[in-house]
Amino acid sequence: MKFVAVYCGSSPGNDPRYVPLARAFGEALGGAGLGLIYGGGQIGLMGALAEGVFVAGGTVVGVIPDFLLAKEAARADSRVDLRIVGSMHERKAVYYSLAGAFVALPGGIGTFEEIFEVLAWTKLGLVNAPIVLLDDGGFFDPLLALLDGAVAAGFLSPANRALAFAERTIEGTIARCSP
Repeated sequence: MKFVAVYCGSSPGNDPRYVPLARAFGEALGGAGLGLIYGGGQIGLMGALAEGVFVAGGTVVGVIPDFLLAKEAARADSRVDLRIVGSMHERKAVYYSLAGAFVALPGGIGTFEEIFEVLAWTKLGLVNAPIVLLDDGGFFDPLLALLDGAVAAGFLSPANRALAFAERTIEGTIARCSP
């Protein structure tokens, strides 16, 4: 089974579209036969994402550092292969060892940090997997403008800018993640 690591918020955000988007993306992942690797929480977009995969009968691996167990309400039920690790670095190592694709949904600093790290690792040749920003509604438009500005300023090559795909639809995102 191919797994997709999904980065997203542990909060629901302010836009009422985000939670249904996360849930629908989870349903599409499970429906496409793709497994989910995520932060292991049951709150915010993370929780909605996992619920969507469950609805579709999909496979879920949650990876959570021990210090976030209570804060992110770790999902401790039989539907999740919950892996408790000692640090964020260990979490990312599990993601990198299992994921065949990486997707970002709306989120905050953690989501941004994780997506930039996987972009950097891909640029360095340490990761070889699609990286997709599910940009339904334009959430990632400012980030994409930042990347385009870095190209214009000569700090990012067009080839490295092309490592991050922006998709406006769930279907397009699934297509980029599928084998």
